[in-house]
Amino acid sequence: MKTIEIIGYRRANLGKNDSQKIRQEGNVPCVLYGGNEQVHFYAPVILFRDLIYTNEAHFVHLNIEGEECQAIMQEVQFHPVSEIILHVDFLRISEERKIKMDIPARLVGQAPGVAKGGALVRKRASLKVYAFAKDMPDHIDVDCSSLDFHHSVKVGDLKFSGLEFLDPKQASIAVVEVPRAAKLAEETAAATPAAGAAPAAAAPAADAKKGEAPKKDEKKK
Repeated sequence: MKTIEIIGYRRANLGKNDSQKIRQEGNVPCVLYGGNEQVHFYAPVILFRDLIYTNEAHFVHLNIEGEECQAIMQEVQFHPVSEIILHVDFLRISEERKIKMDIPARLVGQAPGVAKGGALVRKRASLKVYAFAKDMPDHIDVDCSSLDFHHSVKVGDLKFSGLEFLDPKQASIAVVEVPRAAKLAEETAAATPAAGAAPAAAAPAADAKKGEAPKKDEKKK
């Protein structure tokens, strides 16, 4: 997995006003967990571009005023309206301890159902993985080359050495769905009688006529 370096600076104050000032100056308040102490620091927002706005996972090499360590981004908070990065949590990692990460899922292969007019629908953009840092991939390829209509790839179908998937095994990652227009056409065809077929009520009416009482003229004869 690729590594991105982020250079940070320790925070002297931890109040809301100080956090607001840090953001106004183009920085992001951060905290590092996983060691003997929590380290509160800030880093330039521009350094987070390749870490957050990407379709691949990354390790982070943190350099906080000369103190260096390997970490992963554990959580990022955005402003609900402006989407500005408000805060980032990091977790210190080591080669001896397994970690949990959300790894992006990449759909690969041509699904037969798509060739027939279906649509490949992504159900999960990422997968929660538990593994040693050395075994963590930057993305996971999900093979869709055997999917026909209404078929799906589930978490339980994935087999990767050294990786344990923590999402439910029955959870779908991708499925081939029939387009809505095709569904409506099938339903309409099923509900419409075949050409030339007599109405269902016609036969009982004819049988009833056979059992009618004879008319008066017929009795006189």
